[in-house]
Amino acid sequence: MAHRKIKRGPTASSAIMFGEEVRYARELACLTQEELGKLLHLDRTVISRTESGQRRPSVEEVEELGQLLNTGDLLMRLYGRVDWNASIEHPDWFRDHVDLEAISVGVRVYQDGVVHGLLQCPQYARALFATGDAAGNPEEIEELTNARLSRQSRFLAPNGPLLVVILDESAIRTVIGGPGVMRSQMEHLLRVAQLPNIVIHVALFSSRQALINTAMVLLELPDGQRLVYSESLDRGHLNEDPASVTKHHHRFDQLRGECLSESDSRRLIVDALEGFKDDEQRARRDRLAEEQLQRQQRRRLHRGSPRIPRPRSGA
Repeated sequence: MAHRKIKRGPTASSAIMFGEEVRYARELACLTQEELGKLLHLDRTVISRTESGQRRPSVEEVEELGQLLNTGDLLMRLYGRVDWNASIEHPDWFRDHVDLEAISVGVRVYQDGVVHGLLQCPQYARALFATGDAAGNPEEIEELTNARLSRQSRFLAPNGPLLVVILDESAIRTVIGGPGVMRSQMEHLLRVAQLPNIVIHVALFSSRQALINTAMVLLELPDGQRLVYSESLDRGHLNEDPASVTKHHHRFDQLRGECLSESDSRRLIVDALEGFKDDEQRARRDRLAEEQLQRQQRRRLHRGSPRIPRPRSGA
């Protein structure tokens, strides 16, 4: 494979230079970001951030890139010359979580209030972002929605990583975007629950225990490392302390024992789905009745208006 000549000495951004070489090699290999991501068992967004110099890949990943893209030791030599601390724009707390989620072999989630992002359908995600900081900005809403949906692809693919989600009952009862959106979301939950790698439990209001007092995600990485991720009001927190992670795993297992079984959880979601269908039909009838009333009012207003004589022909 032909390589571009790499100039020695400092660059404006050595991380960006490294990313450009990855992109150049990928394009020479006639691979898309998504295709390369599948070969590396990574999400397309992870490849995109690597190529833009916004993410530091692991040594193992660089070695595999060199083999897949036939670059010899070029990428590894470049990798060793990058001042990652100075050159890379440090990812924020959520990007750290997304990077780890993208390589995880197992994810366990407890979520209340709203359906977790890995299980959201497009309509639900879009409605959720429309009520947040992106409200009134359709382009930003669509960008955020697409970014969220892209994280789901590896979990929805055949032989995807294990995903066990405990949804507090509030997550399926809280209406986001109206009954039509909620109907679509419940249908989506029922579809993905049929996948062999996805397990969904519902924790009822009546049986809820104070075992976990906030939404959290337990991540298991390919090397066996385990982490716990949680969010406070304005940021997220990644914790890899073994004692703390073990404690949260224990609490998760206890809460899972308090939940409905998978089959009973599906029945509850079906019940919620039927309720949202009824609400959607009721809202549709109400809209039709309101439109009919407005048309009648307009007709009465028109009949009651003063008559303006038309000019006679030839006048």
